[in-house]
Amino acid sequence: MTGRVGWSPGPAHWKDDLTPIAAADWSYDRAAHLLAHAGFGGAPAEIEALAGAGPDGAVRALVHYERIPNPKLQPFVESGLWDPSLNPFPESRPEATDRALATGASMGVERKPAGKRPLQPVSDRFFYWLRATMLETRRLGYWWAGRMLQTTHPLEEKMALLWHGHFATHENKVRDYRKMLQQIALFEKAATGNIRDLAIRVAQNPAMLYFLDAQYNVKGAANENFAREVMELFTMGVGNYSEKDVREGARAFTGWYFDDLSFKIDAAKHDDGPKTFLGRSGNFDGVDALKIIFEQPVTAEYLAGKIYRFLVRDDLSQELKKKLGAILRDSGYELKPLLTAIFSSKDFYSQASYGAHIRGPVEHTVAMMKHLGVDTMPGVPDFNQATIAMGQHLLNPPSVAGWAGGTAWITPGLLIARGNVARDVLIPDITGFRDWNFSAGSDDVLGRRLRDGYDIGAATAVNDPANMTAFDRAALERDEKFNTRISGYIGWEQAARKLIPTPRHAAQFDLTKMVLESGAASAGEAVDYLLWRMVRVPTATATREGFVAFLTNELGTDTLERAKSYMEDALRMVVHLIMSTPEYQIV
Repeated sequence: MTGRVGWSPGPAHWKDDLTPIAAADWSYDRAAHLLAHAGFGGAPAEIEALAGAGPDGAVRALVHYERIPNPKLQPFVESGLWDPSLNPFPESRPEATDRALATGASMGVERKPAGKRPLQPVSDRFFYWLRATMLETRRLGYWWAGRMLQTTHPLEEKMALLWHGHFATHENKVRDYRKMLQQIALFEKAATGNIRDLAIRVAQNPAMLYFLDAQYNVKGAANENFAREVMELFTMGVGNYSEKDVREGARAFTGWYFDDLSFKIDAAKHDDGPKTFLGRSGNFDGVDALKIIFEQPVTAEYLAGKIYRFLVRDDLSQELKKKLGAILRDSGYELKPLLTAIFSSKDFYSQASYGAHIRGPVEHTVAMMKHLGVDTMPGVPDFNQATIAMGQHLLNPPSVAGWAGGTAWITPGLLIARGNVARDVLIPDITGFRDWNFSAGSDDVLGRRLRDGYDIGAATAVNDPANMTAFDRAALERDEKFNTRISGYIGWEQAARKLIPTPRHAAQFDLTKMVLESGAASAGEAVDYLLWRMVRVPTATATREGFVAFLTNELGTDTLERAKSYMEDALRMVVHLIMSTPEYQIV
């Protein structure tokens, strides 16, 4: 247990100093700090490898990762939910059923020629895809989290996560997991490449085109959604453009659209007239507009600041922001020089940068697995349910602005949720092993009736006229063309038939083995090792002593050798306490 030193930030005057850290100032603790910010943390062996590489070698390995083998990563295996007849998918249920009324079919399904509810198959088909893509997106989020855990290129996944929150789209509106998968691939491939090129590819990405209503951006009736967001959120920030720039920029993007998973341009819908945009005049298209945006000095500063705050700390002086912006601009918007400068700098290892970053729920969950030595993302607790409880739903950011981050991740309620998730990882709840319940709310009664053999009419019948609403009474007197309550249930049922189930295994780790192999012999040494391994900031003496007293009491002895045959549960309870502390949430 001797020789372990934690919490060794550089002096306060290193703040805002981009001078590279010297080899003599390098240490295990600083390698751990680097991996916690440039990735998701790691086990001692990973940190020791970076410590042994020296500051230049460690930063180079993380930033220039392309030649490092990454054998554990596997492609996403789709459940086979998509059918080409779904394309183009209607924007609404009325559009779906109206299409069938007009043409006799919709989404590959014909309306009934006779009988009750002639449009029921069409309504069912619409709700099927809404349910199917939502469930498949949850599988996709779980798969992506597994990549974050298993990758040997942690900065690649960390930056992809940044771009997902920066160029934010969510499946709730896109309604197509395939487009979200396409975005993940784009963010991974371009993670540390050229951000100007990435912005152009994002602007031409089907998920973004749909999310920001590109289909309505046509000559003579320009839709300003994308042009506004690309400047306000994606590149320049508020106050650095005019309303005229928004209007002229929107004209430049007219005619851009997508066909299924492909970007296309409709020349007839593109406004090819002269435009004046950010002080430049010409017959600009969308690519021209983006290139002009990246000519503005403020763009480099805005983006460099966003990257810095995501990777290091929220506190960013204007002076440092300008320096970082100059590095990004001078590199032609290549990201590797900026990332190298940040991770090599004295500022990054200064006192101001230690304990200054609150991990977001996805990052936090992956880091938790790293600290426990888990190499496969568990299915219990469910990854999506856990991160949603902590405030982040992967592939479903709350708006085009992404997640607020920073202190927004920590409220009293969210801190309790983090402790609850840690408990469910360390002490799995048996109810977590049950299969997904595909019916919810009012559909429970409907689903039970259908499973019990009721026909559709009987299943949806209201059996207590005294409690019927006026709407219910009117429904009994009309000839329904379809019933959306039925469609909601049938949609779940049809999706469930095809959906590949998410694995439902608990996290696999052995704290007893971990602690004994560390050389710890007493309860105090066990607690010290666990704190050293898992917490990046100092723990108050009273807190540490409380953990030691708790573990000693649970073991009935201070001697680990005496308790080694039964101490696993006690160690798990101590780690739960550690992971519930405010200190554990920050790096």
